[in-house]
Amino acid sequence: MRNNHTGTGRQRVIDALSHRESAIPVDFGATSVTGAHATVVEGLRSHCGLEKRPVKIHEPYQMLGMIEDDLRETLSVDTTGVFARNTMFGFPVEGWKEWRTPWGQEVLVPEGFRTTVAENGDLLIYPEGDLSVPPSAKMPVGGFFFDAIIRQEPVDDERLNPADNLEDFVPVSASDLDYFETSVKEASQRCSAVATFGGTAVGDIAMVPAPFMKNPHGIRDVAEWYMSTVTRQDYLHEVFDKQTRLAVENLARIHERVGDAVDVVYICGTDFGAQSTQFCSPQTFNSLYAPYYKRMNSWIHEHTSWKTFKHSCGAIAPLIPAMIEAGFDVINPVQLSAVGMDASELKKLYGDRLVFWGGGVDTQKTLPFGTPSKVREEVLSRCKVLGKGGGFVFNAVHNIQARTPIANVVAMFDAVREYNGE
Repeated sequence: MRNNHTGTGRQRVIDALSHRESAIPVDFGATSVTGAHATVVEGLRSHCGLEKRPVKIHEPYQMLGMIEDDLRETLSVDTTGVFARNTMFGFPVEGWKEWRTPWGQEVLVPEGFRTTVAENGDLLIYPEGDLSVPPSAKMPVGGFFFDAIIRQEPVDDERLNPADNLEDFVPVSASDLDYFETSVKEASQRCSAVATFGGTAVGDIAMVPAPFMKNPHGIRDVAEWYMSTVTRQDYLHEVFDKQTRLAVENLARIHERVGDAVDVVYICGTDFGAQSTQFCSPQTFNSLYAPYYKRMNSWIHEHTSWKTFKHSCGAIAPLIPAMIEAGFDVINPVQLSAVGMDASELKKLYGDRLVFWGGGVDTQKTLPFGTPSKVREEVLSRCKVLGKGGGFVFNAVHNIQARTPIANVVAMFDAVREYNGE
């Protein structure tokens, strides 16, 4: 293959982030949008002949399995994640206990993971593991992950207070700083550290229902929030402005403790694209979101060596120039099956200014429903296009979903190694 200088671990990622062509680095599980469902992680561990033990569910909202060191090393993964202490349901990732999933898999979940079963069979989960308050999410019968439950009274515009949509944004605590310092140190000694510090998610729709809060206030209905991006922009500007001020303060305190051992920091997962169009115009993106992204990204670039990571699914090609202008270094998941998201065109237009993190293989059709040979073909094609000149970190298009054939996932990893000449 074309890549003769293989490099290892962190250096591969640094080369990609610096747009230097070398071996293509692989991310698997370093963020909440680049991992795999627990069923897939279990299947991979079995295929690789690793110690048989229950998969740890470190992100219960999507039921993502933890990629532990033995699997990471076996698969030649070049990244590791530093996650927030608490899950999307507000309880810490600690105190592991055994739990049997509705599909019959024995896993380990954090102690605060507490559920009940609704009359219709849905699995209900509770904020902070508190069974005395209403559940904040449900796993439908036959499902493999949770959906947020909307817990909002009718909106009264006369009483809306931006502070209500800010109650989940707080100064980083001393214990969190200790946790980040230890976690980053451990991660950076293994491979490239990709950190999700939290508090920077301007308008992230996954955060709006606040499944981690017992009694959230403000605008917490997804549909109402989307309408507010048109009808209540002044309200959102006030929310975003105060959130951004606090985010920069928190980032400064975190950087004092972890320094430049972090290579990439996950900023925001707000989706701006559907399968064939965008959720907002470039004008709305530039007026409502970009100023706040730019303030956070500018602070990071002026004070750290971190690269900033933006996740957005869908047909976002018309928004990419604005995302670059807002200061993002990395775009994910590079949904090349969406309208206007042609790999060659994206690489030609933006490959010198943007790192493509993802796009390695389609997770809607090819990976779950194709053959190993089809997976190999697509992976090699994507690596050839997106890896040219550097600026590409391999990952599938978003998390690998439940029951994806393990033979296809193995073919994906094998194809990257083949491209890298390993």
